[in-house]
Amino acid sequence: MPHSQHNVLVSAGQISQLVPVIFGYQDTPSSHYFGPTVRTHWLIHYIVAGKGIFRIDGTTYSVTEGMMFVIPPYVEAFYQADEEQPWSYMWIGFNCSGDLPVKLEPVVLCPNAGHIFHSMKKCSEYKNGRTFFLCGKLWDLFALIEESDITQKDLIGQSLQIIHAEYMTNLSIQGLADRLSLDRSYFSSIFRRRMGMSPGRYLLKYRMECAMELLQKYKCSVTVTANSVGYGDVYTFSKMFKRYYGFSPSNSTTKFKEVR
Repeated sequence: MPHSQHNVLVSAGQISQLVPVIFGYQDTPSSHYFGPTVRTHWLIHYIVAGKGIFRIDGTTYSVTEGMMFVIPPYVEAFYQADEEQPWSYMWIGFNCSGDLPVKLEPVVLCPNAGHIFHSMKKCSEYKNGRTFFLCGKLWDLFALIEESDITQKDLIGQSLQIIHAEYMTNLSIQGLADRLSLDRSYFSSIFRRRMGMSPGRYLLKYRMECAMELLQKYKCSVTVTANSVGYGDVYTFSKMFKRYYGFSPSNSTTKFKEVR
């Protein structure tokens, strides 16, 4: 009986040359920090345990176990361990000729990457083959990050479901990030990447569009409309509505016809 044959098709994507330059790991003391500084190569830290902050491009991220923070070459960055729960982390530095093979956000949630970083420790057993070994681990890491992109889509889908279902409540972006078990800065980063705007802007846009429909189509009063789209008082709602549309909600019927 003939053996069955199985072929797995592989797309011919662009492959950039990766050259690992450093690997290491550390259990840091309380409040240990590094930077601000720049490097000449890419550097990815994976948080094994504990937590801390990571600052890059004017944004500060809270980074915890199972997350990675990414420092591109020649970009100033600063990071510091938490005072009470200082982090243990591992890192891999590399050069890349051409474009990076995957899109890396400043902070990446990828808890399954832990086993790849731990396996990198074996590089110390290699002499001539160390570069090849670590290069293979980098590609393993990039493959996992590419797959975790699906998880990010799921998280954004969940956030949209919550916004669409609860926009009439006092829903906040911090509360939304907490419900998804995500750092707010990280959540905002992946949301903006997917949706082209911040989650705060999206929530405002959805509320204002719903408000316009209530005022226009259902002839609701300004007070009822404000209560129906998550604003506790008419003054705040009217201010946000005018800022968004350029006219007050009480003039929405006339003004909306004019701009149409």
